[in-house]
Amino acid sequence: MGAMTLLAALLDGALDEPEAIRVGDTTMSGPELLGAAAVVADQIAERPDEGPVAVLAEPTAQTVVAMVGGLLAGAPVVPVPPDTGPGERGHVLADSGASLWIGERPPEITLPVRKVDLTRRSGDVAREAPHDGPALVLYTSGTTGPPKGVLLSRAAMAAGLDGLADAWEWTPGDTLAHGLPLFHVHGLVLGVFGALRVGSHLVHVGRPRPEAYAAAVRDHGASLLFGVPTVWSRVAADPDAAAVLRSARLLVSGSAPLPVPVFEKMRELTGQAPIERYGMSETMITVSVRADGERRPGWVGVPVAGFETRLASTDEETEGELLPHDGETIGELQVRGPGLFSGYLGRPEATAATWTDDGWFRTGDAAVIDAGGYHRIVGRRSVDLIKTGGYRVGAGEIETALLEHGGISEAAVVGEPDDDLGQRIVAHVVVSGAAVDPDEIIAFVAERLSVHKRPREVRVVDALPRNAMGKVQKARL
Repeated sequence: MGAMTLLAALLDGALDEPEAIRVGDTTMSGPELLGAAAVVADQIAERPDEGPVAVLAEPTAQTVVAMVGGLLAGAPVVPVPPDTGPGERGHVLADSGASLWIGERPPEITLPVRKVDLTRRSGDVAREAPHDGPALVLYTSGTTGPPKGVLLSRAAMAAGLDGLADAWEWTPGDTLAHGLPLFHVHGLVLGVFGALRVGSHLVHVGRPRPEAYAAAVRDHGASLLFGVPTVWSRVAADPDAAAVLRSARLLVSGSAPLPVPVFEKMRELTGQAPIERYGMSETMITVSVRADGERRPGWVGVPVAGFETRLASTDEETEGELLPHDGETIGELQVRGPGLFSGYLGRPEATAATWTDDGWFRTGDAAVIDAGGYHRIVGRRSVDLIKTGGYRVGAGEIETALLEHGGISEAAVVGEPDDDLGQRIVAHVVVSGAAVDPDEIIAFVAERLSVHKRPREVRVVDALPRNAMGKVQKARL
């Protein structure tokens, strides 16, 4: 594969207004960003080893400059979450073979360190390196073992972003605003590289508070807003902030399922239903509701341009057989297209295990697809597809029903071993007011879904364990 320019609009001279890029309280134009990033690229080129570059991915302008500098230099960039503990940070650095650290130095870091100076400029003409090896190494946790490094090329990121620009009618006339972490696909690739590719202005609000999103719309004309369900839940609980979002063009939710009550409240308060989409570190965003498409709560839309999907059986007797798109049959979602990862760093066996013999990526997610091509994600095959009493039940469907109960604010459903049923359905719930009766909740679900889908046990908890992107960590339940 030849060279691929990812940051096309930025390198073509777009975003030349003085405040085109705003990260927290820092503003810069596209040329200023490029000039500062070229200094970082020069520093990367001077490192003694060829290994990847680790960037402390704080939500700052320095991080954006460092990420762009890595692309200019052609060095794989490893975004390191700022809240990662020493043990996991040590694994990421050792596994990636990082040769340089960019950002503030944690005490245990022994790599050469560079800090980003936003006032410095390079005399070299800023352009992306001419090869298309791995551009990002994103570390993603599975259900077992330490995090694996996902290798993403510029070509893959460009393909995914172009599909989204088409689906969301994303143009240079937009201003993108969000407060997402800069160490995930959502916040970094979509939320930074996307704007720099399309040429839309960018506002990173820092902490994703409802008032910060409202200020981005009111003060900076934000038209396209990205958030995770936790963000939109907080916005839905703040009617004044939500009302300001009425002038935004598109509200996008991802990284975890958006609870139906939040979807409905957002539609009521902002005048528009959020757009939901689906993807993962290995695939970019492969499925999304289109800007001009139907917005159904709990459904994540259709494949974006260039991508295909299918459902495959995971039953032992029929494993791999293709399943009907009837809106009911649950199977493993498999995808293919130009935006997929190049593999797991240093793990050829793990990489090979994720692909079918005919070239489709196994997402590990359970889903249904209806006759019109709309997708609903049931959850992870490993934890969200529950086999109970001979039935296959999706945890997400039960969670949606639980959240319709007025006394429940959060819910997570898992299957636990059961001598009689194989697995019994257990619901963990956070209550929003007075105490709830577990038996009444069980009956509540049974009235809305099939009786075999009711929880056999309800546990009230103070909070659900979540990661930085708001996904419930069911293994900890």
